[in-house]
Amino acid sequence: MLHALSFAFVDSINVLLIGVLVALAIIAAPGKYRQISPLLLLGDWLGVLVLALLVLLLFDGLQSLVDAVISSPLFGILLILTAVLTAVLTWRGGDSSDLVDRILAPLRAPSALTVLVGFVLGVVQSATSVPFYAGLAVLSASDIDPLHRYLGLFLYATVAMILPLLAGLALVAVRARPHSWIGRLFARARQNQAQVTRWAGWLVTVLLLAIGILQIVS
Repeated sequence: MLHALSFAFVDSINVLLIGVLVALAIIAAPGKYRQISPLLLLGDWLGVLVLALLVLLLFDGLQSLVDAVISSPLFGILLILTAVLTAVLTWRGGDSSDLVDRILAPLRAPSALTVLVGFVLGVVQSATSVPFYAGLAVLSASDIDPLHRYLGLFLYATVAMILPLLAGLALVAVRARPHSWIGRLFARARQNQAQVTRWAGWLVTVLLLAIGILQIVS
């Protein structure tokens, strides 16, 4: 289970969602951030959980193929190739500020739409994340009995949300004390969003590369 959760942690390096939370903390009216951000994070968690359930059902239906891939060097090679692709995309860079602004439009007030936006973000982020699929493949190929494997998806989705959740909690402190050290840190990160995104990309690259090499060696 820990092996699968390591991929979920890599998946939690969700720069887009954290960027939305930071922007929301800046523009939200007093008292609104604490109402909107939990709904957004809940929706995202539900999106990750639902997609994880569907993917695990698919992988369990392809049990022999998944077992063969996980137990072969091919799995490690795929992770290394993903790391290389991530490095190329990170080196090329990009600006997600326009996308963040579009996501913020329906988040001006807490509502069911807030949860829906989070749900869509969770599904899209997970569906385009190789670590998300890799972790579920490892979980499917594990010796954990089916009941505990599927119950473990609640933990898997939570770990996949851990960094945005911590960022959301930190932003509560930032709004309460904007001139504290953590407030200055987030302000600097907001001003250097492209650089922070690049650092996150390099971190994902290194983690995937390390996990891929360990997979081949073991």
